[in-house]
Amino acid sequence: MKLIFLGTGTSQGVPIIGCRCKTCVSQDSKDKRLRSSVYIQIGELHLVIDTGPDFRQQMLREQITKLDAILFTHDHKDHTAGLDDVRAFNFIQKKHMEVYAEAYVLDTLKREFSYAFAKVKYPGVPKINLNKITNKTFRINEIDIIPIRGIHFKLPVLGFRIENLAYITDMNFIENEELNKLYGLDVLVINALRYEKHVSHFNYEEALAIIEKVQPKKAYLTHVSHALGKYSDLQPKLPKNVFLSYDGLTLNI
Repeated sequence: MKLIFLGTGTSQGVPIIGCRCKTCVSQDSKDKRLRSSVYIQIGELHLVIDTGPDFRQQMLREQITKLDAILFTHDHKDHTAGLDDVRAFNFIQKKHMEVYAEAYVLDTLKREFSYAFAKVKYPGVPKINLNKITNKTFRINEIDIIPIRGIHFKLPVLGFRIENLAYITDMNFIENEELNKLYGLDVLVINALRYEKHVSHFNYEEALAIIEKVQPKKAYLTHVSHALGKYSDLQPKLPKNVFLSYDGLTLNI
């Protein structure tokens, strides 16, 4: 399995207009964080989790030319706004894009990209097949995808486990029953917005506490704001099996 971090930041990420903190003015490419998203290749399946506003830029940067499916964690704009750009893959692959999300997320997509779902479509609009999922295991191309329920302030969101990889973003609470899905992992990717407590995201200490509880072989922090600081400052302070992810980081799992 290959995992590419397309983006590891947030809309509170890097750079912020007018901010002169050390992270925002850093010249280190590992501190330039686009909106959070990952690309996963497992066997013949190629998928992306979330298509934020930077989706096109991210796919071009990584020279990705194959995409079978998109999974959505929730319907916030910083995770969905790039969906229109699947039209390039429609053109290359000569087929509709398969999208998997909960019912409320599908409703948002149909509203915000209504032109893609109109009965009479304008030429060239994205071609998308919507697939409703719940918090139950589903399959894509014979690959099991295990949803993980979490809460984002008051909004129900999903993370996903694929074999021994799990991806968690935009959560600040996970029930113990759902945490049970995170045991036995080779890699856990989890959001860690900042040091201070936040109303809708895990902070640094909360993310480390979950890592300590479920004991993955390795863990990577993502959905990181500028407030967490520079890569070169934070990475040396992390536990030996925990890493600060950065845009373009590629893992073979």
